[in-house]
Amino acid sequence: MSNTDNITLFYAPQTRATGALILLEELGAPYQLHVLNMKAGEQRESAYLAINPMGKVPALLHRDELITEQVAVSLYLADLFPQAGLTPALDSQLRGPYLRWMAYYAACYEPALVDKFAQHPPAAPSMCPYSDFDTMLGIIKTQLEKGPYLLGEQLTAADILWGNALRWGTMFKLVPESPVIMEYIQRVCSRPAFVKVAAIDAAWAAEHERLANELKVA
Repeated sequence: MSNTDNITLFYAPQTRATGALILLEELGAPYQLHVLNMKAGEQRESAYLAINPMGKVPALLHRDELITEQVAVSLYLADLFPQAGLTPALDSQLRGPYLRWMAYYAACYEPALVDKFAQHPPAAPSMCPYSDFDTMLGIIKTQLEKGPYLLGEQLTAADILWGNALRWGTMFKLVPESPVIMEYIQRVCSRPAFVKVAAIDAAWAAEHERLANELKVA
């Protein structure tokens, strides 16, 4: 990639942008971080709302084009660096299943998790995109029982996405700690990229907490 192809990740610690940062590290991609202090509300300021009007991260700037939404960012980056082997080729038999689990994350897992966290009453099956939480989670658990990764023996960007998501889900006690899920989290999240980004994330979170405390004192 040339200098004009630099990737900028709009990132805040302990958010969904952490997963995008892990993927960049897994891909060995050149990038720069634009760090947002969400404790100071920088994601709601006009400068960032011009990037993403929803005030959410991650967002990606590449070749003067903006990509938002976590799954879109993951798909875009993995396809941008196919040599890393984290995305099945367009003519691969695994391409369809890969897209399925990417879409399942956004369409089913995220809504189900938010509903459970907010203790929303169950919706009628005909109106709910994920049936019910236990059914939704049971489907992903059944898939994980078939092999070490979502597509069997091949690690893909879908595993980077799901490994990080399930780790946070279990940490917040929203996802039950079943053996198959915990083994999958350990398998994926012990990778060097996860360990490196965990340290980056912790450092930025501590810095933002320090700044917030200083403002309280002032």
